[in-house]
Amino acid sequence: MPVSAPSRATATRTSRLARLAGWSQEHRWWALALWVLALAAVTVGSQAVGSAYHNDFSLPGTESQRAVDTLRERAPVRAGDTVQIVVQDAGGVTAPAARERVEAMLGRVRALPHVADVQSPYGGPGAVSADGTIAYATVTLDRQAQDVPTDDVRAIIDTAQAAEGSGLRVELGGDAVRGAEESEGGAAEGIGLLAALVILVLLFGSLLAASLPIVIAVFAVGSSIGLVVLASHLATIADFTPPLMILVGLGVGIDYALLVFSRYRAELIAGLGRSGPGPSGEAGAGRAELVAGLGQPGSGPSGGGGVDGAGPGRGTGGGADRAEAARIALDTAGRTVFFAGCTVIIALMGLVALGLGSLQGVAVAVAVTVFVTMVASLTLLPALLAVFGRRIERGVRRRAGRARRPEGDRWRRWAAWVQRRPWSAALVSVAALLAITAPAFGIRLGFADAGNDAPSTTSRQAYDLLAQGFGPGFNGPLIVVVEGDPAAAAPAARALDEVPGVATTVAPPPSGDVATLIVFPASKPQDAQTHDLVQRLREDVLPPLSRETGATFLVGGSVAATEDFADAVAGRLPLFVAVVVGLSALLLMAVFRSLLIPVKAAVLNLLSVGASMGVITLVFQHGLFGVQPGPIEAYVPVMVFAIVFGLSMDYEVFLLSRMHEEWEHRRDAPAAVREGLATTGRVVTAAAAIMVVVFGAFLLSPDRMLQQFGLGLAVAVLLDAVVIRCLVLPAVMQLLGARAWWLPRPVARILPRLALERPTPD
Repeated sequence: MPVSAPSRATATRTSRLARLAGWSQEHRWWALALWVLALAAVTVGSQAVGSAYHNDFSLPGTESQRAVDTLRERAPVRAGDTVQIVVQDAGGVTAPAARERVEAMLGRVRALPHVADVQSPYGGPGAVSADGTIAYATVTLDRQAQDVPTDDVRAIIDTAQAAEGSGLRVELGGDAVRGAEESEGGAAEGIGLLAALVILVLLFGSLLAASLPIVIAVFAVGSSIGLVVLASHLATIADFTPPLMILVGLGVGIDYALLVFSRYRAELIAGLGRSGPGPSGEAGAGRAELVAGLGQPGSGPSGGGGVDGAGPGRGTGGGADRAEAARIALDTAGRTVFFAGCTVIIALMGLVALGLGSLQGVAVAVAVTVFVTMVASLTLLPALLAVFGRRIERGVRRRAGRARRPEGDRWRRWAAWVQRRPWSAALVSVAALLAITAPAFGIRLGFADAGNDAPSTTSRQAYDLLAQGFGPGFNGPLIVVVEGDPAAAAPAARALDEVPGVATTVAPPPSGDVATLIVFPASKPQDAQTHDLVQRLREDVLPPLSRETGATFLVGGSVAATEDFADAVAGRLPLFVAVVVGLSALLLMAVFRSLLIPVKAAVLNLLSVGASMGVITLVFQHGLFGVQPGPIEAYVPVMVFAIVFGLSMDYEVFLLSRMHEEWEHRRDAPAAVREGLATTGRVVTAAAAIMVVVFGAFLLSPDRMLQQFGLGLAVAVLLDAVVIRCLVLPAVMQLLGARAWWLPRPVARILPRLALERPTPD
């Protein structure tokens, strides 16, 4: 039944989110000061102590990790990572002048910190190419690459390259070198923010209004990064975490603030219908038709209900009305933001259950970013609305006065068009999404190596020189650890030389009761043949040798570790997906009191994730659009799933909450679908466009992993907003009809009630 204004105010005051909005508005300057102080404190603190990022790629229980642990325990001098110093001289690297320069340079490198050993290319066979123009020295570090300070690695690079000249070229390769090379950053983030600002200006017609969501995102991301930098001294957090935090933080920060601000704007517009003469002298009543498209009076808890629906029929000429608009916005869209943020956090926390140390810190850091973003949207935004509310209201009045048709009218007609042909819309769209998903079934996980680096980097130059002088497999050797009987290394080396796919095998002198064999494949590190070779050695070649000699053979090295990591991710992915989908489905079931809605949401969200992975596979694995082909970064599928599944729930909840409001008040399923799409379509489209440009801007990053993340998230959001929310969802809801909101009574009695709509007193 219709609710009087006093009753609405009472309902609003009883809501926690409404009270939070009221506090932020009444103490606007305190709220702003607290956020500014928090941002300043964590920024100054993080700058003072610096970061302590650490990549933990250990995989306890895997063969490659056992190989590393064995060397670390029994032959520590060989347990550290290595750096290759590659030299080239057209006149020959063994010429006296070239050799003298190289030997002097290696002497200086030997004296640097964290250098355990340096093997000269002139100390034994195999380190000089057949034509004598390329050679390499091996620098053994005293620890793993991620544990060596970046400044010390750069000292090795600078010392080695200082020997260049007189025809001598020096390049360096290895994981430590790749990690130390600086890549330009900031351009992708700046381009994404600028594009988002343009979209927001077009949406709201005001630079001030458009700036508010971006301010929220900047505050949230800045505070989160400062917190994570401080936390890196207490926990293991990978060095690629900050770019991911920026990527997700900017997207969800702008998105969440946009949802709340759009509802606030809708409340102001709805009040124009009874606000009296406007700035142009028009009667307020003459604007009733203008705002009719935002929702039917009395249909929602605030007169128009919905996430972007019309608000109560009241004037907005005073500060009290603007404050009421903000409280209603927090009490409606704020609930959606809270639920959506919790869903993203749950999905990210599912990564912790995978048990992969390198991902756990990343997942927690990104979850912290989402949480801070959610808090900023619910506290900082109301304070900013209180400060700039009068100017924003004037802009809303001017834009509303120029509008020629009710907002949402086109979306209402689109929904009706889909409802007339639901089977066609659903089947064609789902078939297209499945076709895009198909390439993902052939995805090959791995890690980018120096061959994927920019051609200008020294690591890529060293990679190319080694491949040119010693063969493509030289950049990804397999390390076979012989444990128990070092004498078994000799027959094993002979047997390995006979294995198809092996170019050559080198047997360094044993260390105690542990020997090592360096196996150079005939194919590049990222080729499928190299990964097949790892499996053949482990399953077919080495087990018979172990039985004959009594020694234990462990296959390690970067290629083997990559294989083990990819297998670990693939093996644990089904459980991860089941946990995330199951928990999200339970939340949706409790919110919408429906059995079929959660099932539909899970299937549609999985479709969007699958389609995004299909596009990533086509572009980065198969080389579409001229991209250098290679494996998909092993982190990408699980991270993209967690983030995309959570973001997809944003739009799902945003749209369904409006449909649910209409269903609760009208009990007309087709009308609920039309009004839900009409009142949210504009905002969903704008939010999706912003996320697409923010995520897509990371395709400009030089980092291959960030490019894959950016493309995957951008494609998923685009397909989710355009195909799923505009076609599949309304078609499926039309086909389900009233059954969409059915929940068996026994289940209804067990489930708690989690309402997204504002309470409506009788």
